[in-house]
Amino acid sequence: MLSTENLVSGYEKVNVLQGVSMEIHRGEIVSVMGRNGVGKSTFVKTLCGLLPADSGSITFCGEDITKMKSYERAWKGISYVPQGHMVFPKLTVEENLQMGESIHPVKGKKPDYDLVYEYFPRLKERRNQEAGTMSGGEQAMLSIGRVLTGNSELMLLDEPSEGVQPNIVTAIGDIILRINKELNLTVLLVEQHIGLLQQVSGRAYAMDKGRIIDSLTREECLDYDRIRTYLSV
Repeated sequence: MLSTENLVSGYEKVNVLQGVSMEIHRGEIVSVMGRNGVGKSTFVKTLCGLLPADSGSITFCGEDITKMKSYERAWKGISYVPQGHMVFPKLTVEENLQMGESIHPVKGKKPDYDLVYEYFPRLKERRNQEAGTMSGGEQAMLSIGRVLTGNSELMLLDEPSEGVQPNIVTAIGDIILRINKELNLTVLLVEQHIGLLQQVSGRAYAMDKGRIIDSLTREECLDYDRIRTYLSV
């Protein structure tokens, strides 16, 4: 579904990604793990078009999207849940969800708000509340729910555990597994929370210094000590 080949990207004249090649098949949950500053967020921002690729290629559903604008990639079905959740703080929960409708509009298919509220009952309870007044966990739920109103096919999740209490992280992991199975939504998760990585990863890539340094199977993702070696300072 998605692949990169020797992808190089960064900020101004500094290349952070040093030739990243990887692939994701439809229906998978694939994680990218690594310490702070190794290029994980740069990678996902390059995938969704917020950062340009300096060289290499990105292919989505057989089409080269390397030069496409971010909104064009969204229209193709690629959604992005940014680190820190990035909800619209002055808009209500429901208004935030409405913003997601423009991600990947499909003719004749209306956004299913009931489905979003089924996955996240707390959002239904607070649909008229300003998003900026919600907890970190609630904002994480909202940022994922916003994607579900947009008919996304591939969800790029950048550290959804950030600022979220442990029991809510587990609940978010359960939702990721459900929407992957029930909606066949493919997920690329960028994360360094070991519990969440082990909970949802079908397989994973380990990144260091802007490069993929290892590829792990589901069974290898369950090896706590092995994962910790990629995350420890």
